[in-house]
Amino acid sequence: MTLAIAFLLLLLTVPLAGGKLSRVGEVRIRWVGLAVVAFGIQVVLVTVVPDGDSTVHRILHLGTYVLAAACLLRNLDLRFVWVLGVGGLLNLIAIAANGGVMPASRGALDTAGLDVQSGQFANSDFVEGAHVAFLGDVFAVPAGWPGANVFSVGDVLMLVGVFLVVHAAAGSRLGGTSRTGLPRSQESPAVR
Repeated sequence: MTLAIAFLLLLLTVPLAGGKLSRVGEVRIRWVGLAVVAFGIQVVLVTVVPDGDSTVHRILHLGTYVLAAACLLRNLDLRFVWVLGVGGLLNLIAIAANGGVMPASRGALDTAGLDVQSGQFANSDFVEGAHVAFLGDVFAVPAGWPGANVFSVGDVLMLVGVFLVVHAAAGSRLGGTSRTGLPRSQESPAVR
């Protein structure tokens, strides 16, 4: 929910910055099916079968990052996609260091109005003695706000990466290109 709200707000900024949303639809993301499968697996693990085998859940959770990374690596030619990759890598480090679960701080969980999951798999949860806890979900959208949840610095970088990729694809002023799609340094003076 939180990411959906953030993405909708991101899309609203495109026309405000002189970009065209129609151009975003023209971008061809190779191996996008891997990212869709990764997201689907995470949804199933967290919402459909959270009571399943904890070890299997953790392995599958880590595996979703491998699928998403393959998609990302196949699309490194897209401007700014590397920022998205750095955010995903930071999340993967935190998850791998904590046995397949993103560590969430108790304070962030409390602020978001979320409970510690006991006996169920959660892709993000309080982990006693968490390793690299600073890379975990230490920030929160407060309870009572739309999309109240916890998030990490990696999540922030991924959202910034998506923001930059979308704006670059849309040809907005924020994406570093003009409406012609050429870098400003390559435009003729008449186009500027």
